Amino acid sequence: MPSRVRVATIPGASFRLPPQLEGLRALAYNLYWAWHPRTRLIWSRIDRQAWTRHRNPIPVLAGPVDWGRLLDDTSFMADVREVLRDYDRYISNGSDRWFTRHHADALPGPVAYFCAEYGLYESLGIYSGGLGILAGDHMKTTSDMALPFVGIGLMYRRGYFHQTIDADGHQEHAYPDYDLTRLPVGRVQGRDGEPLTVSLALPGRDLQIAVWAVQVGRTPVLLLDTDIPENGDADRPITHILYVRGREMRLHQELVLGVGGVRALRALGIEPAVWHLNEGHSAFLLAERAREHVAAGATLEEAWDLVRSNSVFTIHTPVSAGNERFAPDLVRRVAGPLLDGDGRPGTGGVPVDAVIDLGLGPDGDRSEFDMTGFSLRLTNDANAVSELHAQTADATWSGIAPHKIRAVTNGIHVPSWMGHAMGETLERALHANLDDLDAESEVGAFWERLDRIATSELWETHQREKLELAIFARRRLRNQFARHGEAPAVLDDLETALDPEILTIGFARRFATYKRAGLMFSDLDRLARLLWSADRPIQIVFAGKAHPADRPGQRVIQDIFARSRAEPLRGRVFILEDYDMRIARYLVAGVDVWLNTPRRPLEASGTSGMKAATNGVVNVSVLDGWWDEGWTGDNGWAIGNREMNPDEGAQDWSDAQDLYRLLEEEIVPRYYDRDALGLPSAWVDLMRRSMASTLWRFSTTRMLHDYVEKMYLPAAGPARKAAAAATTKADRKRAASQAALVAHQGG
Repeated sequence: MPSRVRVATIPGASFRLPPQLEGLRALAYNLYWAWHPRTRLIWSRIDRQAWTRHRNPIPVLAGPVDWGRLLDDTSFMADVREVLRDYDRYISNGSDRWFTRHHADALPGPVAYFCAEYGLYESLGIYSGGLGILAGDHMKTTSDMALPFVGIGLMYRRGYFHQTIDADGHQEHAYPDYDLTRLPVGRVQGRDGEPLTVSLALPGRDLQIAVWAVQVGRTPVLLLDTDIPENGDADRPITHILYVRGREMRLHQELVLGVGGVRALRALGIEPAVWHLNEGHSAFLLAERAREHVAAGATLEEAWDLVRSNSVFTIHTPVSAGNERFAPDLVRRVAGPLLDGDGRPGTGGVPVDAVIDLGLGPDGDRSEFDMTGFSLRLTNDANAVSELHAQTADATWSGIAPHKIRAVTNGIHVPSWMGHAMGETLERALHANLDDLDAESEVGAFWERLDRIATSELWETHQREKLELAIFARRRLRNQFARHGEAPAVLDDLETALDPEILTIGFARRFATYKRAGLMFSDLDRLARLLWSADRPIQIVFAGKAHPADRPGQRVIQDIFARSRAEPLRGRVFILEDYDMRIARYLVAGVDVWLNTPRRPLEASGTSGMKAATNGVVNVSVLDGWWDEGWTGDNGWAIGNREMNPDEGAQDWSDAQDLYRLLEEEIVPRYYDRDALGLPSAWVDLMRRSMASTLWRFSTTRMLHDYVEKMYLPAAGPARKAAAAATTKADRKRAASQAALVAHQGG
């Protein structure tokens, strides 16, 4: 079995700790704390103000701390000792985890996973939305399962934008400027002990790339950075901003990710058994690996076959804009020198036109180089992220992919998204182990025993999560409205906003027009009657960002904000600005209903609904993405059916009418129906079914089982054979040497 990937780093910050607490240093630089609440409580107890402000332990430990007070606090010291013991046990021993138990000798090397963004925690803002959150959950789960793994991404020093919404509802963009010395990342050391730098040949100059690492439990994620003094001022911003608008700059980013990522792994001596491309942004890694094989003496066709043999690809969206394309002339000009072997003797080369030929899209348009088409042609297996998405993707790319596009439905990392109160209830009442969902149990899976939790206990737990959401949202809304110049009386009214006793609907995601966030507002009079019912009211919370280049999406935000501040919806409809992982955690645990209204079949998966369901929140959704397979008929509601009207306006109206009908006739009555004890027992039964049908089936634990057994192990077959042959050869050599030694001694 390959050991987990170990990457030596130089911490960015220098601070002193008391010897008794020195163990906190390694813990702070490992995002293990991101999904272990007891660990985060330690940072808060050291300096609550610094933790609340930064959501990151490095500024906490580097700040002015009264260590004497903490050393004298026996409760704090005992808690630290327990947390460090649990952390050390987790890091040092993976022998009881699923991969070790079932496939310990199956991989001769790690899986290398390339992705343009990673949503690991809100303080490390190198993610924008669902793709990054999925990648972050993927990393955490590989750590929990002790799967040998390494992630590769980009270090966006300006990250993704922070969103504010002005008094007129316009989305405004502000980009952070991260100080890497105050983040839980370290500069990677090369095998010579010096900070690692790799280089790419670009037209007229060599680009230098620094390599950073963030440790995610047992799994390192390498982050590539061009903002270093060795580069000219024009090249330093290449990795500044996630999903930069300019096409040429975006192409530079994707060359850094794909080619630079391969070179970083080579420089560290990491030999992956499998290469996983999560979306097409990293597709140039395939060209770089082919260049290596050509340099080693392979023909170009042999090189393509070798690259294809152990590469797998995940496609995440059926939406055209989500599949990266570039003008061929731009690729020739920018990537040509690099693909042709850096223009240096002995470095091999892949003709850029051969690369472009492999990037022809399904529409046959030769004016575009399609990164998804290129990736599909050069991987031995590919998957979509839900069963419905697989059908759509396979139909779209048939004739391009040399294989059928299979379904590996997305999941979520349950410990990251389970509300704290709900997690404690499950652990206490059912002895649930959220850290290891596939742990063997004599009493069966805990999600099959949810009926053992009293209705009153489950409801009170959910009400606690609702109260936490209300308190958090009131503070955010007060700050937002104060910035708009609202009167003190308006700010004071927010103290009673989002009453936990009222049925609360949540809608939070990227504001792309196909997601139809405004569907709820199709009939304002009907909606107002629902919202302001005297005995059965409703309230709605929206959150989400639109890409800075997506003007129609920004207009959706503006429209929702305007409606939320005008009669008759004012006081029942709210929109929270700057949607991030922290807001998401409050929402998916603290609303009663999770609403999703995409235009089928344009949503590939939609993991936010999974997060909500694991917390007992009930999904009400169009049958698209994961809900098309997740809806069982008794664990939530489906809007409309699986037939789509080609007239989009007619389909929108039909879906809106069905949503209103469901609210009026089924959802609201079920929620407000109370038993003899005053409890919504029928609703709590629905919560149980929502959780039971999701906790395992739509977890990243189940998802990684599928990736390992359906994709990773088959793709690693050639590497396994090569390793076995090398071992056999080495054994023969050792045996021959031993025989010679015996013969010599006998003589």
